[in-house]
Amino acid sequence: MKIDLAARASHMSSENKARKVRAMFGAIAERYDFLNHFLSANLDRGWRRACVREVSRQINTASPKILDIGCGTADLSIAFSDTGSVTGCDFCHEMLVHGIQKIKNRRFRFPINLLEADALALPFADETFDAAVSAFVLRNLADMRRGLDEMRRVLKPGGVLGILDFGMPRLPVVRQLYGFYFLKILPRLGQWISGAEGPYQYLPSSVQSFPSAEELKEKIGNAGFCDISARRLATGATVLLTAIRENGK
Repeated sequence: MKIDLAARASHMSSENKARKVRAMFGAIAERYDFLNHFLSANLDRGWRRACVREVSRQINTASPKILDIGCGTADLSIAFSDTGSVTGCDFCHEMLVHGIQKIKNRRFRFPINLLEADALALPFADETFDAAVSAFVLRNLADMRRGLDEMRRVLKPGGVLGILDFGMPRLPVVRQLYGFYFLKILPRLGQWISGAEGPYQYLPSSVQSFPSAEELKEKIGNAGFCDISARRLATGATVLLTAIRENGK
């Protein structure tokens, strides 16, 4: 029997990345919300609001079903709870525990349900949701193409994709200042506050190796989406991508 060593190595590499990412987020789950707000100077709240506005504008049904992939502690799920019913999923148990505590005993316009699930093997039937969103998740996936394929699979034809993730500013001066903060200051602050070294050393390296907005648009198009747009937020430090699932299989 012939064994494809390259494929096996790739599979093992993907498994290792998934395991490391899960462990890193589990280690900082308790302080994750504070760190997000503090390290972004509270800009992260505005980025999520921008995602809600843009995705909600493109949804073509009055009571949509929304999937938040890699929901973490449920901030994006909560932000979308005025738009439609939200299902949030994440493969990090510790993050979900904090998310469940945040929505427990609170009333929202539409219901929020959280469950433990892997973005690369979503436990939902084909064409279930009117929108699929994620915040700062795509770069962490062990297999980005597989993740995009899953997002497309669970979306109804004409459904809306909304992705927030980090980028690098294009203006030279801003890029230089941001790079200094992102590479030198943020990892030290993150480690000091969280007490965990790995996650905030991993963050800058994962962003540096992440495709550009134009490359991401191409990847999203290849996965079966159309009407793809990329909007740069905070001078390009964050990118909001939206797209529509094409009809057909």
